[in-house]
This record gives sequence, C-alpha cells and structure tokens, in this order.
Amino acid sequence: MGIEIQPEFETDLHYPESDGQPMADNTLQFRWIVTIQGNLDTLFANRPDVFVAGDLLWYPVQGKPGIRRAPDALVVFGRPKGDRGSYLQWREEDIAPQVVFEVLSPGNTLTEMAQKFEFYDTYGVEEYYLYDPEKNDLSGWQRQNGRLRLINPIDQWVSPWLGIRFLLNLEELLIERPDGRRFLSFVELHQRADQAEQRAAQLANRLRELGIDPG
Repeated sequence: MGIEIQPEFETDLHYPESDGQPMADNTLQFRWIVTIQGNLDTLFANRPDVFVAGDLLWYPVQGKPGIRRAPDALVVFGRPKGDRGSYLQWREEDIAPQVVFEVLSPGNTLTEMAQKFEFYDTYGVEEYYLYDPEKNDLSGWQRQNGRLRLINPIDQWVSPWLGIRFLLNLEELLIERPDGRRFLSFVELHQRADQAEQRAAQLANRLRELGIDPG
C-alpha cells in the first residue's frame, strides 16, 4: 500500500534516509530488535491505520533535518502502512510515534541514551521502552502531565497503546500479546510452522489409513 506524499516546501533541504550508523552492534541486540519489530508488525497486521517500523529515521520538525532519531522500533497509530525512506512527521498529519523501543548494546553511552530520552520526551512519545538484553533489564516510561514518567514496577505492565504485557523472569524478557501468546523469534516461528506442517501431514496419513480422503 502506498502513502500519500504531501508537497515539500523546502526544496533546498535534504532529509537523509540513513544516519550512517549500524542497526545493531552485536547479534543479541540485533535479534531483539528484529523480534520486537517483527512481532509488533504481525500484531497489527490487520490494522491498516497502524504503521510499524524499525531503525527508521524520524524527523519531527519541518525545516530542521538535524533534529532526528532512529528508534530501534516505533509504532504510529493513525497513519497508513506503506514503505517510507524516513518518517517526516509534517507529511504524516503531524502525528508523532506513540510508542518507541530501544535495545541497548555495550557500545551505547549514558550521554547517548540521555539524549534519546530527551528527544522522545520533547517530541511527544507516549510510551518509551528500553531493554538491555545483556543484563535482562527493562525500563519503561509513560507520558503523564506532559512528561515521560518512569513506570514502576515494569514487571507485569500492560502497554495502554499496544495491549502487550512485559514479564521479567530469571533468564530474559517475555512479551505477551493481548491473547497471551508470547513474542517469538524468527527461528521459533519457523520451528513452530514446521511442527504444524508435520502434525498436519501425520493426520492426513492417518485419515488415509482409515480410508478417508483428507482433501
């Protein structure tokens, strides 16, 4: 599905579609970014008015291409699905992403993360989640009275926008969909699909043994 592009007024300004930074610094961080973004995309697959992206540059202010961030995952309610090179907020009915996720890597500095928090706080994010997979540490903030406020406790927290539940156990973060199914990695999804195919084939063979055509 395409998206409607509004005319650009600043013909001499350039809004890069890449910041030259890698999506992830290691395999653990990359796996979590892909898992979170992919499961969120699947969760809202039947909602044409929900846009989900990962590592996409978000420009909140027209005419200021230096003001930008690329969240590891973002969710925007009220905007259509479709491919974008970047998220230019003024071309999106001025709707800011309501939910953003960041996944820490050992290379992230305290200054960098403070700058990200300040950006999300300033430009209207409603929920911000920060996960450190190395330490299995999750932090979250929700906008209250115009500012992002710490969610405490975060264990068992249900996102008002997404409907997903966060559970912290001894090994790693678990994220549950509204129906109770947990977020799965690509490998886990593939394994479950293979298992389902094997069960279907076994059932079909059993029906044939009984003289029943499974169709």
